[in-house]
Amino acid sequence: MRLHRNLVFAVIDGLHEIFNEAGYADKVVQKLLKRDKRWGSRDRSFVAETVYDIVRWKRLYAEIAEVKEPFSRENLWRLFAVWATLRGISLPDWKQIGPTPTRRIKGKFDELSKIRKYKESIPDWLDELGAKELGKAWDNEINALNRKAPVILRANTLKISRDKLRGALEDENIDTEFIKGYPYALQLTERKNVFTTEAFKKGLFEVQDASSQLVADFLNVEPGYRVVDTCAGAGGKTLHLAALMQNKGQIIAMDIYGNKLKELKRRARRAGAHNIEPRVIESTKDIKKLHGKADRVLIDAPCSGLGVLRRNPDAKWKLQPEFLDNIKQTQFNILENYSKMVKPGGKLVYATCSILPSENQDQVTAFLSKEAGKDFKLVKDKKILSHQSGFDGFYMALLEKKI
Repeated sequence: MRLHRNLVFAVIDGLHEIFNEAGYADKVVQKLLKRDKRWGSRDRSFVAETVYDIVRWKRLYAEIAEVKEPFSRENLWRLFAVWATLRGISLPDWKQIGPTPTRRIKGKFDELSKIRKYKESIPDWLDELGAKELGKAWDNEINALNRKAPVILRANTLKISRDKLRGALEDENIDTEFIKGYPYALQLTERKNVFTTEAFKKGLFEVQDASSQLVADFLNVEPGYRVVDTCAGAGGKTLHLAALMQNKGQIIAMDIYGNKLKELKRRARRAGAHNIEPRVIESTKDIKKLHGKADRVLIDAPCSGLGVLRRNPDAKWKLQPEFLDNIKQTQFNILENYSKMVKPGGKLVYATCSILPSENQDQVTAFLSKEAGKDFKLVKDKKILSHQSGFDGFYMALLEKKI
């Protein structure tokens, strides 16, 4: 592979913004890809994948390169040199790239690969927490979460069947395959930009991980129900619920962030979902108005996001122990308060994209033992680990309110 100066400089600029200016990797990469209109798909792919790779393996590469944060430009070039060397890429004779001790880099890599926190490139505290909560499964799970995530689509059954969507995408030179056990999912056989396709513009699909697609189904909705999606965000699961309900009934999509609900409105128009009513949560009154009135409630709770590290590798470095303590309290408060919207005989799903029992089944157990949960019973739950499924780590619990 021949390295091109403008592409590599873009990578270095992106890493500086992510590591030294607290930029979010997805936003930084999005901006970088608009940097030069002359770049082709291979150029953009190189920039995006190299940035994500170095972010993902930051601790390992920094240890090999013997550099520490905050990274100077010189140190960022040393990280890049380690990345290139380990991939067998010949480094050009540029002034920014100093002498690169190839044998020492490879030797150091072999040595550090025997220590999990370096091999999987994670902070000490996170490695200790994962081992404590998942035991022997942590080795396989963190390894799986460091792999590149596949691109999964969900067919929008308000407009098209999954089989017909596959054909429509083939007409646009995008090959997909079915995934056993996921009735609405198609997996791309080769990474491509699906957002420029006519199929996407017509609202025939959404990009949604296979594990995430299980959540709406878990809620067991029917056309005509009143459903409340309490932490709707930009509405990936809301849109799936609308399709399962065949646009019949009412979905109240709630969130504390109005800008996310605006994005949901835009997505709903494209998807042809007409039974969604976005509502910003401005106070507890907005929740009290719905007490005992919902057939189904979805709580897709805020969480650590450890189950989706494959697509958000910078979360490893932004996440802090105190955030986890705070988010667990938030999760319990949400479960305690939002569950009051379920009417007798109705059902609730508590879901997270976390793999930690303390954010998942432990929260459900604690809720059921308190006054707020005394009228509920656990119907079933599902724990999804990435190394077992091949998709994102997730948790979902179905609770029923007694009549």
